[in-house]
Amino acid sequence: MNASILVVEDDPSLRRIMQLRMDHNGFKVHCAESGEAGLAALDREPFDLVLTDLMLPGLSGIDVLKHIKTQFPSTTVIVLTAFGTVETAVEAMKAGAFDYLTKPVDNEELLLAVNRALETARLREEVGNLRMSVSRKFGFENILGHSPKLLYVLDVAARAAQSDATVLIHGETGTGKELLAKAIHFNSPRAGKPFVAINCGAIPRELLESELFGHVKGSFTGAIAHKKGRIEMAHGGTLFLDEIGEMPPELQVKLLRVIQEREIDKIGSNVPMKIDVRIVAATHRNLMNMIEDGAFREDLYYRLAVIPLDLPALRERSQDIPTLVDFFFSRAREKNGRPDLQLAPTLMPYFAGYRWPGNIRELENIMERITVLAEGPEIRLQDLPASLTAIVPQANAMQVDMPESGISLEGVEKELIRRALEKHDWNQSQAARYLDISRKTLIYRMEKHGLGQPIVDTMVR
Repeated sequence: MNASILVVEDDPSLRRIMQLRMDHNGFKVHCAESGEAGLAALDREPFDLVLTDLMLPGLSGIDVLKHIKTQFPSTTVIVLTAFGTVETAVEAMKAGAFDYLTKPVDNEELLLAVNRALETARLREEVGNLRMSVSRKFGFENILGHSPKLLYVLDVAARAAQSDATVLIHGETGTGKELLAKAIHFNSPRAGKPFVAINCGAIPRELLESELFGHVKGSFTGAIAHKKGRIEMAHGGTLFLDEIGEMPPELQVKLLRVIQEREIDKIGSNVPMKIDVRIVAATHRNLMNMIEDGAFREDLYYRLAVIPLDLPALRERSQDIPTLVDFFFSRAREKNGRPDLQLAPTLMPYFAGYRWPGNIRELENIMERITVLAEGPEIRLQDLPASLTAIVPQANAMQVDMPESGISLEGVEKELIRRALEKHDWNQSQAARYLDISRKTLIYRMEKHGLGQPIVDTMVR
């Protein structure tokens, strides 16, 4: 659709010439002879661009410009005048004009300015739409789940997003720490600025400093040009330091200075650079234990953990598993062109009963794998990986009679342990995993109940 342009000009002949020029180049043009008439036209219909003279009867071009910027902020304005001075140009630009042209305006110069203004407006709209799309994608509501532990974390994170306080996210691998960090950024006042992530454990120790802080040309062998570090790239936005527990002690000192002084020292430079970043860090490690071992600085920990967030493991929010299974299955079907593939409801207990050591990432990968490899129109039990089918779903678990006279809890526990050991040929490690307890706990309870491997079984082996 052709752009619509409003020409506000009190000179009839010039107004007619500009209209013909714009018409000839495919624009939809409307003309107004005064500022009042121009604003009335804007009230009736929207325009992509306004060309207005500064010297108008009644309302001046500056008044028209200011009104447009207040009432129609998405409309781009170019001002024209026969009395061009530095002062008027500065006033027009301060009031929000995109460009300033002096009469008589050359035809090519005018068309160039118009096309440039429209292209800039188009790009600005695209960026706005992209930001809105990204904001929706990384909204807190898009982190799936309704378990109390998760909802508590999301509530704290949503409130933390509005501040500039540093955030430390703790969680096992695959729990969605980076997704939460992005949600914090894209729901903060810094959403329009960069979100820059770096995994401190994925970059060789000797390269990490350069990646974080940057370097100047010639600062070391191989430094053939100036390089921006990730901190500088994140200026005005958010720096996400994933796996902060892997950061070497000598860089922990420098990061502490970034937080305290808001400046960085590039490698090879003697001049500190002021920086404005919000830091969100994440780790799967126990930093307090690392502090006790001397592997992590206590002062840095407390600088990072102004707002600590502890993402629960998937096994701690089992009620969310069906929702996540449905979501990742639907996405996998769409991605792999299998919209009609079905997942039998009878399989859900296998997903619910699994421990998910790899958390949400493992669940996502499994859903894609079974979607790709399934041969029939429906996911069957044999399509599931062995890790899931090794667990007996709760629906098929051992039934316990509840007699009126009462029941011995000790007896039930002893029988359950005995059956688990028999199921796994008295392999204690496998039986412990099956019962979701540690091997040490299993051995303690075996001794407590006097359970030992039958001698006859040993002799057979």
